[in-house]
Amino acid sequence: MQKIELEISGLSYSQTQSGAYALVLVEKGGKRQLPIIIGGFEAQAIAIELEKMTPTRPLTHDLFKNFAVALGVSVKEVVIYNLSEGIFYAKIVCLSADGKLIEIDARTSDAIAVGIRFKAPIFTLESILSSAGILLDENDIQEDLANQEIASVESQESLSSLSLEELNDRMNEAIANEDYEEASKLRDEINRRS
Repeated sequence: MQKIELEISGLSYSQTQSGAYALVLVEKGGKRQLPIIIGGFEAQAIAIELEKMTPTRPLTHDLFKNFAVALGVSVKEVVIYNLSEGIFYAKIVCLSADGKLIEIDARTSDAIAVGIRFKAPIFTLESILSSAGILLDENDIQEDLANQEIASVESQESLSSLSLEELNDRMNEAIANEDYEEASKLRDEINRRS
């Protein structure tokens, strides 16, 4: 059973399911992507950790990490081990305080949200990546980069018309509403001006 390491490539609104997000994982050192549809809460939990944001109160995944650390448990890896009827199955591989390996079944989005808090690698099996992965050619990669750059420039232009005080007000409002994706964009604009 060959495991392949994945990295988080991005998060975006799902074009197929309303209120959902697409978490895109990419093969480390390769060209295959594995898109996984996840809920909004899990997407925010992943996004705020990737953006190094600190919510005013701990999220559920932060609580899980704090609880595990307090008990001497560490997360070694996340493994996406099965795909059945369009649903991905994952497990969190932990090391207990007494040195035992423990595998905990979890939803893939939760496993990744917890795993990134421990800076644990994410793996899948070759069979899953072969069947559900998307192979991008060089033109697709360049097009994706160009689209991201255009979206970033458009976002920067709309934010550039706001004062620092307006940006800070909007960022605080976004955090209060738990819209961490918007808050990270506003924070980036504030940092750019500093």
